[in-house]
Order: sequence, then C-alpha cells, then structure tokens
Amino acid sequence: MLDTIMKTKIFAWVDRRTGAEAIIKSQLTEYPAPKNLNWMWVFGAIAMLVLVLQIVTGIFLAMYYKPSAMETLGGFSVAFDSVERIMRDVNFGWLIRYTHAVGASMFFLVVYIHMGRGMYYGSYKEPRELIWIMGVVILLIMQGAAFFGYLLPWGQMSFWGATVITNLFGAIPVLGDLIGQLLMGGFSVGDPTLNRFFSLHYLFPLLLVAIVAGHIHALHTVHSNNPDGIDLDQSDPNNVVMFHPYVTMKDAFAVSLFMILYMYIVFFNPQMGGYFIEVDNYVPANNLQTPAHIAPVWYLTPWYTILRSFEVKLVGIAAMGASLAILFVYPFLDRSKVRSARYRPMYRSMVILFFIDVIVLGYCGHTATTETLKVVGQIATFYYFFFFIALLFLPRFEKTKPLPEGV
Repeated sequence: MLDTIMKTKIFAWVDRRTGAEAIIKSQLTEYPAPKNLNWMWVFGAIAMLVLVLQIVTGIFLAMYYKPSAMETLGGFSVAFDSVERIMRDVNFGWLIRYTHAVGASMFFLVVYIHMGRGMYYGSYKEPRELIWIMGVVILLIMQGAAFFGYLLPWGQMSFWGATVITNLFGAIPVLGDLIGQLLMGGFSVGDPTLNRFFSLHYLFPLLLVAIVAGHIHALHTVHSNNPDGIDLDQSDPNNVVMFHPYVTMKDAFAVSLFMILYMYIVFFNPQMGGYFIEVDNYVPANNLQTPAHIAPVWYLTPWYTILRSFEVKLVGIAAMGASLAILFVYPFLDRSKVRSARYRPMYRSMVILFFIDVIVLGYCGHTATTETLKVVGQIATFYYFFFFIALLFLPRFEKTKPLPEGV
C-alpha cells in the first residue's frame, strides 16, 4: 500500500517540495532493524499509540470541561459538574472520558515496561545514553501531566491528593512556601490552582510530543539495541531486516492485541478496583472532610512510598527527588562492557529484584500505612538506591558469559 501511494502524482508533487520519499526510505522502508528483536521491543510503538489517544481524547474533553471550583446551584463545583455532564449528556462523553482516564494508567504501564526492557537488555549503554536520558525526561513530563490532571475532576481524592503533594513544597527551606504559593495560586488548593493545573495539563503533552520526536530521532541515529546487546553491521542482511514491513507488521499485531485489552478495560472495568479511577473521586471535593486514606494513583505510588519512608519530611522529599535524578546518571554508573543481562548473571538477578522492588514500593504507597508496610517500604527504598550504587562495583565481581559473534 505504501509503495502504491509513493507512486502517485500527488506524492511526487509533495516529494519534489519536501523530500518526503528520502525521509520515508531512511526512516521506514529502508531503515535497518536487528533481525532478532523480540516482543519486548513492541512497547515503543504501543506507547506512541497511547500518546496519540491521550492527546485526541484530551482535546475533546477540553471542549466541554470547565476549570472552575465555584459552586453551581446544585451545590457541586463547576468542574465536578462539567465532568458529570460529559459522562451523562455529551454524546459518547463517557467513552471519551474513560478512554482518557484508563489511557493514563495504560500509558504509564507501557512506558514502565519499555524502560524495564531497556534496563534488562542494556539499551541505556553507549552509544545510547542520550536516548535513555531523553526517556527519563519523558517520564518526568508524564508524571507532571498526570499530577496536574489528577486535580481536574475536583473529586475528594483528587483534591486531597493535590493538597498533600503541593503542601510538601513547604518543607523546602527558603523557597518552599513561595514555590507552593506560585503553584497553588494562593495559600491553599482552590480555584486558582485548578486553572493553573488545567493550563499545565494541556501544555505538557505538547512538550511531550517534542521530546518524543527527539527521542526517536536519537534512536534512529545510533540504531536499535538488540536482545544480545552486541554491535551489528547495519549493512549485513544476515544481521538486519528492513523496518517496514517486518517490524511494522509485528508492531501492528502487538498494537491490535493491546487495543483489545485496552477497550475491554474501558468498556467493562474502567475503575480496575480503584487503581485506575478511585471511588472517592465520584464524591465532590470537600475541604472540611478528609478521606480516610490519601494516596496518589498507582503509577506515582513507588515515589510516594520513598517520600514517606523517612520521618523527616525534608529528607523524604530529597530522597524522592534523588530517586528520579539517579535515573539520569544510570548509564554512567554501569561500567560493564557487556550490555545484555543475558550474559551478566549477577546483573540479571539484581535487575529482576529491582523490578520486584518497584512493584513492592507501588503496593506500599497505594495501601493504607501500617507498621509492617512502613518497614517493608523502608527496605524497598534501601534496595532502590542500593541497586544503582552497587553498579559501580559490580564489574569487579561479575563474571560475564561470552558474547555471540552474530545474531
């Protein structure tokens, strides 16, 4: 089909003015990809799809959503009432909202798997350090967009969750109160906060698109890693296949399976037991009634656990910031010359335990605090940082397996 389009007169007219054919060939039809890529490499394409869905559904929601905390005649805020109107009165509004709400969780799930694949197979190592760093920037922008969007329904959990997080800035010496007031637009979460968050929530995805474009360009410059983590001769047909149609068809099949799961959740179980959409968010925000347990959405809970694992609030904030900052230097901490965990027995055990550790952190952050979970969270926090520090000394003790000469 693509070849047919490229032979049309319209495409030829566009090509003479833009060089479209050369771009398509270099980035798609004649772009070489390692022939041994497994199914873990499909999550990049799935993440792109979810990003597009989030932007499209977000645009439609913005057409009807009103960012105002002022009360209507019914006693609800304008923001909460507009969300209910989208769900009840707008044609297919419920579908658009659930697709957007579920999409946020699915986006994080896919990106976390995508990053986990990069960690396991060493896709962060030279010459792909910048790709990893840009990926961490993408993660931070996603977290910012999710946090800003968390307040918009103006429900109980979104209101109090935003209140807890914004009040944390007060623990920062000197500038903490000023930062908190600038973010909230006052001394507490209210109507100015809602307007600020709505503006930033709408802006961040546009910024995300730009960073994703740079991420893909950097990837296509140094080419994809592979499960064996070895350098391949990109001109040798025994090592590579053309991205289209081989990789694109594989990605299309994976995307189809993903969309079946995605739509099943949207249509039949959008709340996912309170993990995707919390029940308390169906209750209008009330600044006089605090929910029994306040916690962010599941994809932010690992860092929330790190935050509350320390008795001193400022230390917890510093630890949470360090847990994200350390991801930027991850490529430079791991000095092993072998990329893939397939040939690094000690690293493989450590990184698998790290994945389990992040899941434990997430569970502890989403569940009401008990003494046992507090201790578990502290142990998990310790291992989170230990993993990165241990990478500095790992090459001295690790005996790697011999690498294959080809794929």
